[in-house]
Amino acid sequence: MSEKPTSDSSPASSSASSSVSLAILGGGNLGRALARGLVRSGTLRPDQIHVTRRHPDGLKELAAEGFPVGTDNLAAIQAPGTVLIAVQPQQIADLLDGIRGELDPNRHKVISVVSGVTVAQLREMIPAPIPVVRAMPNTAVSIGESMTCLSADPESIGSLEEAEALFKGVGLTLRIEDEMMVGATALCACGIAFFLRSVRAASQGGIEIGFHPEDALLLAAQTARGAASLALRDNHHPESEIDRVTTPRGCTIAGLNEMEHQGFSSAMIKGLVLSARKAGVLFDDGDAA
Repeated sequence: MSEKPTSDSSPASSSASSSVSLAILGGGNLGRALARGLVRSGTLRPDQIHVTRRHPDGLKELAAEGFPVGTDNLAAIQAPGTVLIAVQPQQIADLLDGIRGELDPNRHKVISVVSGVTVAQLREMIPAPIPVVRAMPNTAVSIGESMTCLSADPESIGSLEEAEALFKGVGLTLRIEDEMMVGATALCACGIAFFLRSVRAASQGGIEIGFHPEDALLLAAQTARGAASLALRDNHHPESEIDRVTTPRGCTIAGLNEMEHQGFSSAMIKGLVLSARKAGVLFDDGDAA
């Protein structure tokens, strides 16, 4: 991270520096989505979120929206507040090497959304007593519909509560044991892609039975949204809702049984298990998600 900042020293960034309370180090897809989601929810203003990235061209849209942006991580953490690490697993060690000396337990707390890096591994790279929280959101943070799991070591419980409050602004949260974060990565973070693929498949089926593509996508996506809402309402089990629309010799049960014969549930389960296995070694083997 030795590149000169492109907009850290710009007038807009300088005027906002005193009000910045969140530094997002890693302005990739998730980092940008989180920044926009926090603003959309009213949790923070754009000038309170400083976003960095090694390749600043990817931050031009955020800059136009009023976010302080740049390539200088040290500049981004000068203001007191939360430092959120959102880089690829193979980048986190070098990033923390570059900022470790400037982290101050009286001014900073760290949240990592880096896949595969445990709380214990974070603690090895971030010296106590700096609070450390691990979070696993998904890209639905941009619209306030994320499912975010959080964990922390005993010394960081106070900061865990603050992180929970932050992520509640962009969806639902759940505290879990750190050992379950690999599963959360597969089910929540990777799961966005899995459920979107299901929506796409349903829309393609809709096209084959006669709908125009845009209509088929609308029908599939809204139906999926309704199904998820039913599952969340009063903690209803999916099967109880399925039973409401399956009748003897009916068209719904016929379709469901055909999907199961073709391995629908089995494929989803196997995909989740494989993603979890991969997520568990991302930091060790240096691969990206």
